[in-house]
Amino acid sequence: MFFNIPTLFTWARIVAIPLIVAVFYWEGVPAATQNLVATVLFVVFALTDWADGYLARKMNQTSSFGAFLDPVADKFLVCACVLVLVHLDRADVFVALIIIGREIAISALREWMAMIGANRSVAVHMLGKVKTTVQMVAIPFLLYDGVLLGLLDTHLWGTVLIWAAAVLTVWSMVYYLQKALPEIRAKAR
Repeated sequence: MFFNIPTLFTWARIVAIPLIVAVFYWEGVPAATQNLVATVLFVVFALTDWADGYLARKMNQTSSFGAFLDPVADKFLVCACVLVLVHLDRADVFVALIIIGREIAISALREWMAMIGANRSVAVHMLGKVKTTVQMVAIPFLLYDGVLLGLLDTHLWGTVLIWAAAVLTVWSMVYYLQKALPEIRAKAR
């Protein structure tokens, strides 16, 4: 279904993107407040990723459109926030190229594998889920960019985690390409 509660949660992640970006153009607001608002927005909207899947199954409202839109919304949200972080000098452009490049490459691979009827060979794997989790922790740390609870340097830990996410990103891309390689070879003949 195009509009049901789970799909509306997914749409919310897409709507969140300009809100998160706009926070950093909010004139007259201290940077610490901008960071906090952007972090809270990201965390709230990132949680909708879990909520939409849970609700779709619980309310029996799963749909092929929802299955398509969910990963698209995730990729838009992550890529937009990574670009904001690069703009703010909180993430390296190389990290952004790895993360965004992988998302484009794997999305294209999945589309092609679906066209040839081999989409099971590139189904979501635990490695991809771990990569996403690490990204979803690193990004709010870097958006916050301060000391949390007087103990945790979120910039330091966010930087470590975003680089770990970049490594996991490459690793998961290699995994998916290896899984697809037999199908690619068979269709190339």
